[in-house]
Amino acid sequence: MTLKRISLVIGCAVLLAASAVQAQVKSYDSTKKEFWEKPPPDWFLGDETEAQKGLAPPAGPALPASMEELQKNLKAIKLPAGFSISVYAQGVNSARQMAWGDKGTLFVGSFSAGSVYAVTDSGGKKEVKTVLKGLQMPTGIAFRDGALYVADINKIMRYDNAEASLDNLGAGKVVYDDMPPYVAHGWKYLTFDKDGWLYVPFGPPCNECLPPTSLSQVRRVNPKTGEAEIVAIGVRNSVGGDVDPRSGKYWFTENARDWISDELPSDKLNRIDRIGSHYGYPYCHQGDLPDPKYAMGHKCSEFTPPALKLGAHVAPLGMKFYTGSQFPAQYRNNIFIAEHGSWNRHKYQGGRIMRVITDPQGKSIKQEVFASGWISGDQSYTGRPADVVVAADGSLLIADDWAGAIYRISYGK
Repeated sequence: MTLKRISLVIGCAVLLAASAVQAQVKSYDSTKKEFWEKPPPDWFLGDETEAQKGLAPPAGPALPASMEELQKNLKAIKLPAGFSISVYAQGVNSARQMAWGDKGTLFVGSFSAGSVYAVTDSGGKKEVKTVLKGLQMPTGIAFRDGALYVADINKIMRYDNAEASLDNLGAGKVVYDDMPPYVAHGWKYLTFDKDGWLYVPFGPPCNECLPPTSLSQVRRVNPKTGEAEIVAIGVRNSVGGDVDPRSGKYWFTENARDWISDELPSDKLNRIDRIGSHYGYPYCHQGDLPDPKYAMGHKCSEFTPPALKLGAHVAPLGMKFYTGSQFPAQYRNNIFIAEHGSWNRHKYQGGRIMRVITDPQGKSIKQEVFASGWISGDQSYTGRPADVVVAADGSLLIADDWAGAIYRISYGK
């Protein structure tokens, strides 16, 4: 064989090897101890498939959108007749869960900014003040009896007399810290029940795996004593929930796994009827889809099915029962869900507010689009709804962590 021919063969081999490396899909082994000790920064890409290779969460804007941008974006929002939407507050970087103070202060957590904000009214103009900063990921917040509660990955803090101390909330007091330190799926959502206990979800630091026994669950925590009980297991990633004012039952949204297909599995809306119910993860998805790897002989009939399938990769986050009186009577006790929107899908869906109509038992249930228009094209966002909350006047506020804003939806004949 000539030297020229040998070089050609070697060159082809190198090219083939390079192509093989490029063709490999991303994969992580969550059965290894190293994965749990330090999950990789792109842990969510660890189960990549050929069909969906290359999909990844879109990078959001570095700064909140300007008022001009927001007003332009809102012109594309579609609502039922009689409803209108406007900017409530601008410059709320990475806005997530919202909670009302007793005196009308709107507290807002954040996903990536490490801050908690207070939105106040000054002569009809909304002012946004950063009241806590330098936290890890304070997405979950709640307010009760004058105190602000903040969940920051591995602990829940209480800040007393919060509305009178916006310029200096102080160090706060840890009320619960039996919480794993994983940042991956570690962001929280807080919901008080009538007894003053907090519902707190705990997600696994993986896409699909057999998680540590302290994760993939929902706990009910007493912030006065630090007591806690596990009320649901087999939950993948819940970042939204509320207590039905009619029954006292806790409902919660759940994000299903990625890397099966554009159309599977469906995200879920769940309801806790029995303490300790298992909702399927990681064995079964959407109530009727065994996991291709982790079903391990389990049947979906072993687990609690969802109250409602919400659709694939819509990413349901914050939710609230509508308890106001401004909207027409038929909206009373409906559930409003903020859908953050897809990333593990070639054509995004979600990125909207859904309305769920249901009886107290969750037996007669349906959903419909309430507010949409934050997705432009196949894979582009102008906003990503992350939470909803009912205002004192009966309007509905929406937190948008993509545009860094709070919107207000109101009704008028």
